Amino acid sequence: MALLGDLKILLHMALSSNRGETHAGRMEGFYRGQAEGYDDFRRRLLQGRAELFAALDVPENTIWADMGGGTGSSLEFMGDKLSRMRKTYIVDLAPSLLEMAGQRVAAHGWNHVEAVEADATRFAPEAGQLGLVTFSYSLTMIPDWFAAIDHALELLEPGGLIGVVDFYVSRKHPVEGFTRHGWATRSLWPIWFARDNVFPSSEHLPYLHARFEPLLCIERLARVPYLPGFRTPYYLFIGRKR
Repeated sequence: MALLGDLKILLHMALSSNRGETHAGRMEGFYRGQAEGYDDFRRRLLQGRAELFAALDVPENTIWADMGGGTGSSLEFMGDKLSRMRKTYIVDLAPSLLEMAGQRVAAHGWNHVEAVEADATRFAPEAGQLGLVTFSYSLTMIPDWFAAIDHALELLEPGGLIGVVDFYVSRKHPVEGFTRHGWATRSLWPIWFARDNVFPSSEHLPYLHARFEPLLCIERLARVPYLPGFRTPYYLFIGRKR
């Protein structure tokens, strides 16, 4: 059953249109038709999510916004910490994914969780009120990702946390202490992912370190389903608003 589901998702990814006139249109065109099988397939592809959310030290009554939260799968990674939050927003541009998020929220009875159709660079709860903003494999799909990070900084209260897990590639000459990827890795993965409007960047980690006080930074390689021997780079980052 898992194989058949994966084949359906892969076929949809190969044939779907992601050439809409707007970013929201491209997102919905890509995800419509695969929303129901979205979580099962990406559970094996998107590594580090459970580790990121387990590492977040979230105080009680925190307001959390999961930017590009899709189906709301991050809610389950948060575990018992979710029930101690005052409010949680699942923010995304794809209605088909938010519909799945709404079903998940209703099934668990999470009355303090709200699915919101909005742009991560413009989502507007009260500035300076959020205790946590996360991007779980969504930053690479946001065209103005630097604006999304700046907006997260604006939304966070002093001492608030940002958590990011995503694909990336290194700079050709990273600063000391950071991983350096070879030419093939730096060249292959941006081309591979660009078909799906996913853009691994060499600048995510440097920018996050410049804007936030780093608390955790891990760089790793993940296996790719159905591509034996291939490893794609990903990182985990937790930072605090200075």
